[in-house]
Amino acid sequence: MSETATRIPLGDIDSCGSRQAGRRSGVTLTGSGPVVGLADGTVRAFDRAGAERWSVDGEGSAITLVPFGAGVLVGERSKRGAVRLLEDGTERWRHDAADAIGTPTKETRFFLPMVVDAVTDADTAYVAIRRYERRDGGRHFESSVYALASDGTVRWRYDADASPISLAAFNGGVAVAYNRCPGDHDDGLVVLDNGGSERWVWDTDRTATRRIGDVAAADGSLFVTSHADYRGYRIVDGDAVWSADLGTQRSSGDEVYTYPNHVHASDDGAVFLTGNTFPEEGRETDERHPNEQTAFGYSLSGTERWREEVGGFSHGIAADGSRLLVPVAQHFRERDPSVHGWRVFDVRDGPRVSATTDGVVTAAAIAGDSRALIEEPVRYHDDGKRRGRYALELP
Repeated sequence: MSETATRIPLGDIDSCGSRQAGRRSGVTLTGSGPVVGLADGTVRAFDRAGAERWSVDGEGSAITLVPFGAGVLVGERSKRGAVRLLEDGTERWRHDAADAIGTPTKETRFFLPMVVDAVTDADTAYVAIRRYERRDGGRHFESSVYALASDGTVRWRYDADASPISLAAFNGGVAVAYNRCPGDHDDGLVVLDNGGSERWVWDTDRTATRRIGDVAAADGSLFVTSHADYRGYRIVDGDAVWSADLGTQRSSGDEVYTYPNHVHASDDGAVFLTGNTFPEEGRETDERHPNEQTAFGYSLSGTERWREEVGGFSHGIAADGSRLLVPVAQHFRERDPSVHGWRVFDVRDGPRVSATTDGVVTAAAIAGDSRALIEEPVRYHDDGKRRGRYALELP
């Protein structure tokens, strides 16, 4: 991390391991400064100089944060899966996801109700929640997408027995990306209008176990990453107008692929981001997909402009206009501490600035000239050394 960065300790936390175990922290930026969601559910707000303004307790992990109205909407991964609006340290209203999607069937983290994503559009917040369980020997999901007014009123709710992974405000409504669809719901991408009714749906392969990894909106269209065929797409009115080969199978020994996990789009183009290498058979491989953990910049017409290695896994990206902030965590197959850190990209021109950290960076926010990142400690299984600490970084 840059020597000029403000570094704020966030307390003690168990180290991350060699493999990614999902999000347990979150961060957003407001006009007053950063607001951080911690692994124990606590939400802490700081001013721009790093002084704490307020703190509110919670449950589970506070992983999804977004400014909304005069406060911050906070979503948890917890027994109740709370969605709360916090304003100056006061809880103005809350909804418990478990009331809609049910309570956890096991007391383990993966089974907890989870606020997957939240986006805002004018006076509406769209919030995606889901709960996982094992049923009849297979995967089962219950999920809802809420449209919430700033006073907490539920304008509408869209339910499905599928696993939502990402939202994008779009044409007065919202686009919902579903990653797994093992039940009756069989659409990887659903576009809902401002009343919660379906406008149109899209999918690449309805037989695939995984469907969509992320969705973004720009220039009157949607951009998605497909986990079904490892490509990126631009979608207009339910039709694909172009696609990009990002992570399709390659073979130089094991046949391997990489999921395109994230996408951001603006009027200047789109950036796709891939994740880890996986083999077609089993889980372990010595091969590396040539496009793993790489950012790709595309024009709106589908021409590749640039590509740049990121080096490690990204739990989630942050963006402001045509700037993209990528937090970089561990590369679980290589376990190379030198990749930990963050990268900033321009949608049109590519890499701008980057920095390294001792621990892994698991969450990020960017707004104007401000950046905020969460560093977590990591301990790789093959050397046992603890690197980094739980901290808010303000570079």
